[in-house]
Amino acid sequence: AFGAEYDSLPDMVSFGVAPALVIYEWSLKGLGKLGWIAAFVYCVGAALRLARFNTTMSSADKRYFQGLPSPAAAALIAGLVWVMHDFEIGGPDVRWLASALTLFAGITMVSNIPYWSGKEINLRKSVPFIVVAAIALSFALVSFYPPGVLFVLFLTYALSGYVVYALRRWR
Repeated sequence: AFGAEYDSLPDMVSFGVAPALVIYEWSLKGLGKLGWIAAFVYCVGAALRLARFNTTMSSADKRYFQGLPSPAAAALIAGLVWVMHDFEIGGPDVRWLASALTLFAGITMVSNIPYWSGKEINLRKSVPFIVVAAIALSFALVSFYPPGVLFVLFLTYALSGYVVYALRRWR
């Protein structure tokens, strides 16, 4: 039990504090208090997300995470910086996009939106060919243009929870 709780400290630094500091220094600093608030919302969202994960781990549906997982949120923030850097677009030029994405990630981490966990995949058993083909295709796509493809994959994952939520509500 101690190890599970202690593991949250490096997770908070890696997936909460570090992305918030990176996006703040790269882009949000020029927005003044709004930039500070966006980074703070993200950081607090990550802390609350990790705390909720630790307290609901035993009772939650293993097929879905409640709220955007903090590693995916961190990848979304880091992916934006990576893609913009690759296109030689400075942080101040996309500060509004960066603030919107940072607030989106921070709020979505503490939402009740369901996100597929992938925990029911068992690669030790027989795997359908389509799964093997999808994995191979994803590796090929990532190797083609890593910054863009990874950013689009994590953005798609971040939006997928809202699609699943909307479909459930519609039914």
